Amino acid sequence: MLLSSMMSSSIAASAAASSAVTMITTPGLPQYGAAIVIGLIALLSLKEVFSASETWNKYLNNSFNMAIIPLFFSFMAIVVFNVIAIIRP
Repeated sequence: MLLSSMMSSSIAASAAASSAVTMITTPGLPQYGAAIVIGLIALLSLKEVFSASETWNKYLNNSFNMAIIPLFFSFMAIVVFNVIAIIRP
């Protein structure tokens, strides 16, 4: 009984150690960087088109800014992360 409990605890410990090794990922931004860039470009384009129309008002401007500003910060983080990855091999 004692031997089986010792073996099961050692097997569980080795399984935990091996799964920890396989679960290591590289730190950084998520892989959705392309979606962020495409969304930012699309929203900036729509804002430019709507600003030339007669339906443009300050509420529509605020709505676009609420979506654009977080995407812009994410875009800047992606740029900084990629520049650091290039500088520091």
